[in-house]
Amino acid sequence: MKYPMSGLAGRRVRAAALSALALALGAPLASPPAYAQASPPPVSSGDTLPVLSLREALLRATGFDPARAGVEARLAAAEAGVRQADVRPNPSVGVMVENLPTLGGGDFLDRTETTLTIEQRLERGGDRAARAALARSEGGLVAAEARTALLDRLELVQRAWAEALAAEAVLDIARERLELAESFSTEVQRRVDAARDPLFAGARAEADLAQAQIDFDQAEIALRIARINLAKFWDGQPAFVLGDDAFEDTSSSRMAPGAVSQADLAVFNVRRDIAEAQVRVEQARAIADPTVTLGVRHIWDNEVALVFGGSMPLQRYDQNRGAIDRARAEGLAARADRRAFEIEREREILRLQVQLAAKASEARRIGEDTIPQAERAVVLVREGFARGGFTYNDVMSAQAALLQARARQVAVLQAFHNDRARLDRLTGAHADLIGLEISR
Repeated sequence: MKYPMSGLAGRRVRAAALSALALALGAPLASPPAYAQASPPPVSSGDTLPVLSLREALLRATGFDPARAGVEARLAAAEAGVRQADVRPNPSVGVMVENLPTLGGGDFLDRTETTLTIEQRLERGGDRAARAALARSEGGLVAAEARTALLDRLELVQRAWAEALAAEAVLDIARERLELAESFSTEVQRRVDAARDPLFAGARAEADLAQAQIDFDQAEIALRIARINLAKFWDGQPAFVLGDDAFEDTSSSRMAPGAVSQADLAVFNVRRDIAEAQVRVEQARAIADPTVTLGVRHIWDNEVALVFGGSMPLQRYDQNRGAIDRARAEGLAARADRRAFEIEREREILRLQVQLAAKASEARRIGEDTIPQAERAVVLVREGFARGGFTYNDVMSAQAALLQARARQVAVLQAFHNDRARLDRLTGAHADLIGLEISR
């Protein structure tokens, strides 16, 4: 990397910055296998790296979802629960021995009667169908919650992408400041050598140059960390750039806001379906199930008789009304929760849309009005300083105003992209990236 800094202070600061860079990035890159093969590429502007779009970053993160295995296991468990819910009750086999002789009362086999029976409970009221529907609804909740969790993860990816964009812009500002400080330090030193400025002016210019070098090195470290943080979402290497065009693009603020994410509403819909399925289960349980008994009895004189019987619970006290009412109330609660959630999300979507428009307007006005005027002021002041018409403080104030305007624009644009990420999450803008294996 080229460091446009000269002088003893510059060499010291540069060496210290490089040491800090090695300490900050060397240890994390040595432990994971993905980074053990080669060191990450430098982030200087001279490198040629592929441009990573937001869509590509989201696709990579979706393809490497660490929660996928857990989701698939839960879906398999839900399918097993459906199979288990759709089985009949097991029959029961019983043996009964009657007329046992008393102690010393005669032959055991000549006086006993033995009955072998088999019992089967007959489900009425659609118990099996209700249980299976409930199990399927519970499996649907697993899938719905998995979709919302993946959308939450994509929001984090989008925020990390915006952070890396801002870090690139901050590095450009730091590079511009360093170049200005170096050129101005050379100019001041020439004036000091010509006895046109006092010695302290040269020392101050050298100190400003050293601080600019430190800020530049810190901006490089921050950018590398931001890229590593983004690449870790797919366990990759930070061998990419994001580009100024994506950071300054605020055209999405003119798009109409979407509706509340269907993936979020689906969670409440599934909970409502679960409550309705639970109502049907409890209603089926309220219907008494008879038990049929069929058996063979062996009498003591070697005669065999067929035995048939049955039983029916008397619903004298427990009619399962409380369980039915509870399930119905949970269904009403699910509907109310969905409506309250939808209203709150609609309010937040409208607020974010207004904020996006305001931030886009502010960033545009800074770029079209403030920054050009600040650049013109820097040029005029430096020309006047060369003619002796302005002081060193005038030059530094003009440069500071320009850098502050650029930094303000970066902060506004980063806030814009963070709000965009939140709005995309609320509206489910990236729901099409969710794999079919999760949406089943």
